[in-house]
Amino acid sequence: MDPLVSWIRQLPPSCGPVRLVGVDGHAGSGKSTFAGRLAEALGGAPVLHLDDVASHDELFDWTDRLFAEVIEPFGLGATAHPAPYDWRERRFGTPRTLPPAPVVLIEGVGAGRRALRPFLAGLLWLDVPRETAWARGRARDGEEQRAFWDGWVRAEENHFDEDPSKPYADFLVRQLGTGYEVLAGRSGDPGTRWIVTHREGPPAMW
Repeated sequence: MDPLVSWIRQLPPSCGPVRLVGVDGHAGSGKSTFAGRLAEALGGAPVLHLDDVASHDELFDWTDRLFAEVIEPFGLGATAHPAPYDWRERRFGTPRTLPPAPVVLIEGVGAGRRALRPFLAGLLWLDVPRETAWARGRARDGEEQRAFWDGWVRAEENHFDEDPSKPYADFLVRQLGTGYEVLAGRSGDPGTRWIVTHREGPPAMW
Protein backbone atom coordinates (compact mmCIF):
# COMPACT_ATOMS: atom_id res chain seq x y z
CA MET A 1 0.00 0.00 0.00
CA ASP A 2 3.03 2.29 0.22
CA PRO A 3 2.44 4.22 -3.06
CA LEU A 4 -1.17 5.03 -2.15
CA VAL A 5 -0.24 5.92 1.42
CA SER A 6 2.47 8.29 0.17
CA TRP A 7 0.08 9.91 -2.30
CA ILE A 8 -2.64 10.40 0.33
CA ARG A 9 -0.27 11.88 2.90
CA GLN A 10 0.90 14.48 0.38
CA LEU A 11 -2.63 15.65 -0.40
CA PRO A 12 -3.74 18.98 1.09
CA PRO A 13 -6.56 18.92 3.68
CA SER A 14 -9.93 19.12 1.98
CA CYS A 15 -12.50 19.40 4.76
CA GLY A 16 -11.21 21.52 7.60
CA PRO A 17 -8.01 19.79 8.79
CA VAL A 18 -9.09 16.45 7.29
CA ARG A 19 -7.91 14.77 4.10
CA LEU A 20 -11.20 13.12 3.19
CA VAL A 21 -10.58 10.27 0.72
CA GLY A 22 -13.49 8.56 -1.04
CA VAL A 23 -13.55 4.85 -1.89
CA ASP A 24 -16.38 4.27 -4.37
CA GLY A 25 -17.53 1.46 -6.63
CA HIS A 26 -20.46 -0.85 -7.26
CA ALA A 27 -22.03 -2.75 -4.38
CA GLY A 28 -20.07 -5.97 -3.89
CA SER A 29 -16.89 -4.62 -5.52
CA GLY A 30 -14.72 -4.97 -2.41
CA LYS A 31 -14.73 -1.40 -1.12
CA SER A 32 -14.96 -2.28 2.57
CA THR A 33 -12.12 -4.80 2.42
CA PHE A 34 -9.89 -2.45 0.47
CA ALA A 35 -10.71 0.55 2.68
CA GLY A 36 -9.90 -1.51 5.76
CA ARG A 37 -6.51 -2.51 4.40
CA LEU A 38 -5.73 1.04 3.32
CA ALA A 39 -6.80 2.42 6.70
CA GLU A 40 -4.46 -0.03 8.43
CA ALA A 41 -1.60 0.98 6.14
CA LEU A 42 -2.31 4.61 7.05
CA GLY A 43 -1.76 3.80 10.69
CA GLY A 44 -5.37 3.27 11.69
CA ALA A 45 -7.16 6.00 9.77
CA PRO A 46 -10.89 6.19 10.62
CA VAL A 47 -13.31 4.77 8.04
CA LEU A 48 -16.83 6.07 7.59
CA HIS A 49 -19.03 3.44 5.92
CA LEU A 50 -21.89 4.88 3.88
CA ASP A 51 -23.92 1.79 4.79
CA ASP A 52 -24.16 3.48 8.20
CA VAL A 53 -25.45 6.70 6.64
CA ALA A 54 -27.96 5.30 4.13
CA SER A 55 -31.24 3.63 5.13
CA HIS A 56 -34.02 1.56 3.60
CA ASP A 57 -35.96 4.74 2.90
CA GLU A 58 -32.96 6.71 1.68
CA LEU A 59 -30.66 4.45 -0.30
CA PHE A 60 -29.05 7.48 -1.93
CA ASP A 61 -30.88 10.49 -0.48
CA TRP A 62 -28.53 10.79 2.48
CA THR A 63 -26.45 13.82 1.45
CA ASP A 64 -28.08 16.28 3.87
CA ARG A 65 -27.57 13.91 6.82
CA LEU A 66 -23.93 13.32 5.91
CA PHE A 67 -23.30 17.04 5.68
CA ALA A 68 -24.98 17.75 9.01
CA GLU A 69 -23.34 14.90 10.91
CA VAL A 70 -19.87 14.77 9.31
CA ILE A 71 -18.91 17.35 6.69
CA GLU A 72 -19.95 20.45 8.63
CA PRO A 73 -18.23 19.42 11.89
CA PHE A 74 -15.05 18.43 10.04
CA GLY A 75 -15.10 21.77 8.25
CA LEU A 76 -14.90 23.42 11.67
CA GLY A 77 -12.18 21.07 12.87
CA ALA A 78 -14.65 19.45 15.26
CA THR A 79 -15.43 15.82 16.05
CA ALA A 80 -18.30 14.35 14.02
CA HIS A 81 -21.03 12.20 15.58
CA PRO A 82 -22.74 10.13 12.86
CA ALA A 83 -25.58 7.86 13.97
CA PRO A 84 -25.15 4.44 12.27
CA TYR A 85 -28.19 2.83 10.67
CA ASP A 86 -29.18 -0.67 11.77
CA TRP A 87 -30.34 -2.53 8.65
CA ARG A 88 -32.03 -5.27 10.68
CA GLU A 89 -33.81 -3.03 13.17
CA ARG A 90 -34.52 -0.43 10.47
CA ARG A 91 -33.56 2.51 12.70
CA PHE A 92 -30.62 4.77 13.45
CA GLY A 93 -28.60 3.92 16.53
CA THR A 94 -26.55 5.82 19.07
CA PRO A 95 -24.19 8.40 17.49
CA ARG A 96 -20.55 7.38 17.47
CA THR A 97 -17.44 9.52 17.67
CA LEU A 98 -15.54 10.25 14.45
CA PRO A 99 -12.52 12.50 15.10
CA PRO A 100 -11.15 14.96 12.52
CA ALA A 101 -8.06 12.84 11.89
CA PRO A 102 -5.43 13.83 9.31
CA VAL A 103 -6.96 11.22 6.95
CA VAL A 104 -10.51 9.86 7.04
CA LEU A 105 -11.71 7.33 4.47
CA ILE A 106 -15.33 7.51 3.35
CA GLU A 107 -16.32 4.18 1.81
CA GLY A 108 -19.47 3.18 -0.01
CA VAL A 109 -21.53 3.47 -3.16
CA GLY A 110 -21.77 7.17 -3.92
CA ALA A 111 -18.68 8.27 -1.98
CA GLY A 112 -17.59 10.17 -5.07
CA ARG A 113 -20.94 11.79 -5.79
CA ARG A 114 -21.13 15.32 -7.15
CA ALA A 115 -22.13 16.94 -3.87
CA LEU A 116 -19.17 15.42 -1.99
CA ARG A 117 -16.35 15.88 -4.50
CA PRO A 118 -15.56 19.48 -3.43
CA PHE A 119 -14.79 18.12 0.04
CA LEU A 120 -12.66 15.15 -1.07
CA ALA A 121 -8.89 15.30 -1.16
CA GLY A 122 -8.88 12.22 -3.39
CA LEU A 123 -11.15 9.59 -4.89
CA LEU A 124 -10.49 5.90 -5.53
CA TRP A 125 -12.75 3.67 -7.64
CA LEU A 126 -12.89 -0.13 -7.15
CA ASP A 127 -12.87 -1.10 -10.80
CA VAL A 128 -15.02 -4.25 -10.86
CA PRO A 129 -17.72 -4.71 -13.55
CA ARG A 130 -21.11 -4.06 -12.03
CA GLU A 131 -22.55 -7.49 -12.91
CA THR A 132 -19.57 -9.20 -11.26
CA ALA A 133 -19.82 -6.99 -8.18
CA TRP A 134 -23.57 -7.49 -7.85
CA ALA A 135 -23.21 -11.28 -8.18
CA ARG A 136 -20.69 -11.24 -5.32
CA GLY A 137 -23.00 -9.13 -3.20
CA ARG A 138 -25.98 -11.39 -3.82
CA ALA A 139 -23.91 -14.47 -2.95
CA ARG A 140 -22.68 -12.79 0.23
CA ASP A 141 -26.11 -11.72 1.46
CA GLY A 142 -28.02 -14.88 0.56
CA GLU A 143 -31.56 -15.61 -0.51
CA GLU A 144 -33.14 -13.68 2.36
CA GLN A 145 -31.88 -10.42 0.84
CA ARG A 146 -32.98 -11.19 -2.71
CA ALA A 147 -35.84 -8.70 -2.75
CA PHE A 148 -33.61 -5.99 -1.31
CA TRP A 149 -30.97 -6.61 -3.96
CA ASP A 150 -33.54 -6.38 -6.76
CA GLY A 151 -34.50 -2.93 -5.54
CA TRP A 152 -30.90 -1.95 -4.86
CA VAL A 153 -29.71 -2.75 -8.39
CA ARG A 154 -32.33 -0.45 -9.89
CA ALA A 155 -31.49 2.32 -7.43
CA GLU A 156 -27.74 2.01 -8.05
CA GLU A 157 -28.20 2.06 -11.82
CA ASN A 158 -30.28 5.22 -11.54
CA HIS A 159 -27.76 6.84 -9.23
CA PHE A 160 -24.71 6.27 -11.41
CA ASP A 161 -26.62 7.19 -14.58
CA GLU A 162 -27.37 10.58 -13.04
CA ASP A 163 -24.25 11.09 -10.93
CA PRO A 164 -21.28 8.93 -12.03
CA SER A 165 -18.15 8.72 -9.87
CA LYS A 166 -15.69 6.69 -11.95
CA PRO A 167 -14.84 9.50 -14.44
CA TYR A 168 -13.69 11.66 -11.51
CA ALA A 169 -11.56 9.05 -9.73
CA ASP A 170 -7.89 9.83 -9.22
CA PHE A 171 -7.04 6.13 -9.31
CA LEU A 172 -8.77 2.92 -10.41
CA VAL A 173 -8.19 -0.08 -8.14
CA ARG A 174 -8.47 -3.62 -9.51
CA GLN A 175 -8.27 -6.83 -7.52
CA LEU A 176 -5.54 -9.36 -8.25
CA GLY A 177 -4.94 -12.78 -6.76
CA THR A 178 -2.44 -11.44 -4.25
CA GLY A 179 -3.29 -7.79 -4.01
CA TYR A 180 -4.44 -4.89 -6.14
CA GLU A 181 -3.45 -3.15 -9.34
CA VAL A 182 -3.73 0.64 -9.14
CA LEU A 183 -4.07 2.62 -12.36
CA ALA A 184 -4.12 6.37 -12.84
CA GLY A 185 -7.53 7.93 -13.27
CA ARG A 186 -8.55 11.41 -14.32
CA SER A 187 -5.64 13.45 -13.00
CA GLY A 188 -2.70 11.06 -12.90
CA ASP A 189 0.02 10.19 -15.36
CA PRO A 190 -1.55 7.66 -17.78
CA GLY A 191 1.58 5.55 -17.36
CA THR A 192 1.13 5.22 -13.61
CA ARG A 193 0.61 1.61 -12.56
CA TRP A 194 1.23 0.17 -9.10
CA ILE A 195 0.87 -3.31 -7.71
CA VAL A 196 0.04 -3.25 -4.00
CA THR A 197 0.16 -6.57 -2.19
CA HIS A 198 -1.18 -8.10 1.01
CA ARG A 199 0.68 -9.52 3.93
CA GLU A 200 -2.29 -11.70 4.88
CA GLY A 201 -3.03 -13.65 1.72
CA PRO A 202 -5.51 -12.94 -1.10
CA PRO A 203 -8.27 -10.37 -0.69
CA ALA A 204 -11.81 -11.27 0.28
CA MET A 205 -14.17 -11.42 -2.68
CA TRP A 206 -16.40 -8.67 -1.30
